[in-house]
Formats: sequence, C-alpha cells, structure tokens
Amino acid sequence: MKKVVKFGGSSLASAEQFKKVGDIIRSDESRRYVVPSAPGKRFDGDIKVTDMLYECYRAAEKGEKIAGKIKKIQARYQEIIDGLGLDLKLDEQFAEIEKNFIAQAGSDYAASRGEFLNGIVMANYLGYTFVDPAECIFFEDNGNLDGEMTYKKLEERLEGIDHAVIPGFYGSLHDGSVKTFSRGGSDVTGSIVAKAIHADLYENWTDVSGMLVTDPRIVDNPAVIETITYKELRELAYMGATVLHEDAIFPLRQEGIPINIRNTNRPQDKGTVIVESTCYKPAYTITGIAGRKGFASINIEKDMMNSEIGFGRKVLQVFEDNGLSFEHMPSGIDTLTVYVHQSEFEEKEQNIISGLHRAVAPDAIDLEADLALIAVVGRGMRRNRGTAGRIFSALAHNHVNVKMIDQGSSELNIIIGVENRDFETAIRAIYDIFVTAQL
Repeated sequence: MKKVVKFGGSSLASAEQFKKVGDIIRSDESRRYVVPSAPGKRFDGDIKVTDMLYECYRAAEKGEKIAGKIKKIQARYQEIIDGLGLDLKLDEQFAEIEKNFIAQAGSDYAASRGEFLNGIVMANYLGYTFVDPAECIFFEDNGNLDGEMTYKKLEERLEGIDHAVIPGFYGSLHDGSVKTFSRGGSDVTGSIVAKAIHADLYENWTDVSGMLVTDPRIVDNPAVIETITYKELRELAYMGATVLHEDAIFPLRQEGIPINIRNTNRPQDKGTVIVESTCYKPAYTITGIAGRKGFASINIEKDMMNSEIGFGRKVLQVFEDNGLSFEHMPSGIDTLTVYVHQSEFEEKEQNIISGLHRAVAPDAIDLEADLALIAVVGRGMRRNRGTAGRIFSALAHNHVNVKMIDQGSSELNIIIGVENRDFETAIRAIYDIFVTAQL
C-alpha cells in the first residue's frame, strides 16, 4: 500500500512538531511519500517563514542589505535542526538564496524557499530521498500546470524510490525559473504526487481533526464529518467552507484516490474521508452547512414572461455584458430573480437596470441588498422525507424570514436566502434540528 502524506505549516513549525510528524510517518510503513509545507507560526504573534522570505525579498528589491534578515530565517531552521539533533548545515543553501535574492530571481522563487529548505530538513530527519519539485512539476507560461509533462516526469523521477520527500507549493516553468501555485499550493503538490504514483490514499495533515459540519465560529464545537463525497465537498466549498482547494481535489478525483483530513496534534482521531462515492450511511441527514453574506437580488417582473422565448437568455446577457456572474436564479411564472455579489453589483447597478429595460422591457424591477445564502448539503437528504419542511420549521421557530429557497435536481443541496442579520441565527437553527436534536 502506498500513501502520500502532506503536512501543513502549523504541523512543521518547530522541532517538537517535527517529532510528532516523524512519529506519525514511522507508525505506518505505507506513508512513503511526504509533502511538507514551510514552517508556520510557533505561537500567536509569530511570523510564518514564508512571510519572512517575502519581507526579505522586498528589501532586496529596494537595494537594501538583507544579510540580517537572511540570518533570522536561517535561525528558524537551525532551531528545528538543533531540536531534532541532526548533523545538517544549510549554509550553502542560504548563501545561494541570498545571492539569488540580490539578483532578484523573482517573488515566486522567494516564496518557494520555505518549502525547499523544510523539505531538506524533513528528508534528513526521516532518512528519505529529497526530490526537488522544480525538476519534475512544470507550468505553462500562462501559469497553468503542464499536467502531461508533470505526471510523466514525476513518474520517472520517483520510479525506484520507495521513500521520498517532495516539498509542496512550487515547480518550475519550462525555462527553469521557479513558479508557485496560486492557492493551496502544498495541497495541490500532494494530490499531484498521489496521482503520479497511483497512491492508495492521500492523507492531508493539518491542525483540525477533519472537516466540520459547520463553521465553529458560529456553532460551538460542531461535529466532525466522518465521510463526504467530492460532490458534497464541492457544494460546501462553493459556499465558503474551506478544507482543500478544488485544484487539489481534481487530480485525486480523476484517479478515484480517497483523501483523509487528519490532525497532527490528535493523530488518534480518524478525521474526515473524502471519496468519489460511498454506501456509507451518514451520521446525520445533512452532511454540512455553509454560507456567505453580501448578496443582492434583482427581481424582474413581467406579465406572460413564461411565454416569451429567450427571456432568461436576454436577462443573463445584460449581466454578462457588464462582466457580472450570477449565483442563483429562482423564477416564477411572471417573475425571475437574479442573485449576485452585492459589492460587484453596486458598481454597475444603474447600467444593469437600464440594460434590463432595453433588453426585456420589464413591468417592474425591485432590488434587495444585504442578503446571505446558506447551503444545506447532504447525500442523506435523498432518502429522508420532509428535509425542507424541517429547515423551514427550524427557521420559523427562530424568527428567521426566508427570502429564497432553491433545491438542485440532484437533491444533494438546498440553498436558502436570508437577510445578513439572520445569517448566524439561521445556521445555528439548522444545525440544532439536524445534528443536536436529530429530529
């Protein structure tokens, strides 16, 4: 069995955290390929190594002396090296970094050095082979991953290597210059490596024990989701739930490789498993609740709208012409409502209103601002009657007025529109009835 294990910055912030990671890896011989992030914060108010590198590089761009800043960064790594009792010196690597900073090798190069150096430390600590992703993960000139070349080179590079450390977050352009992923970089690297070696499981170790049913800033100590499908995750991520960036999910989904979100500080917790599909019965009717504030609705009324061919297309064309995408579009016989991000709409509202009048000659247009959208997601909703009824009952009991409801044909999610001021109350009410009370 082959596992790829990725560890976030908080999991590798100090020698103590490194030891926890080492114990986790050594406890399972199938954890053979390790993707480390750069050291994160050791305590509140601390600075991430990546931020230190950015600050140092900005100083180099201004022509300032950077030797002192370089020494501070090196001291962070030396603290980890000494704490692990390793016979390792990074003087040569830091001399090269300082030279390239002064030569202004680029901000991507600067940002990537945190993972690069941590990869060297990790490889020495574990006794694994160090593999520089700049040699086997490639980007097109437009910044997109060159998947075909990357998977070919990764397979070739890792062939015959039973245990390897591959730093996350970066690769290279075809001219050899370092290029970083835009977001969720180390997660993406882990998923690429997992696909390239045809891994049986991708473990993503962080500082939480899996994905939570809802936002812990709204609901105290929410339950952990044991198993979630890619489709459910996509629905929740779209509405703001963050656990993995979608770019990290697609390579694994293509190969059918499960993802396990685990907690470095609580390795005994099973975490959350993300899968393509499952017969596993969910613990609750719903899998998760997520949402966002800051939407506006544009309600368009016109008699006999339903019989006017092309009406919806003409409406959406107005939004497209103004560079605005829509979130939801519930409709009735003579009404059609478009939900958009309020901050984007406010800049263009009068242009859109006049455009709608010219395009479809509506009887009336009404605007409403300060709205929130909440997604209630779960494969268990397909088999349970009255899910929408329970949601409405919970919201009514908590004096929340529902402005909109939209259910997808897959019966996997229900989107509810409420006022911004009712957002937290609504999420708590839905959580209580489905998870706390399990009615």
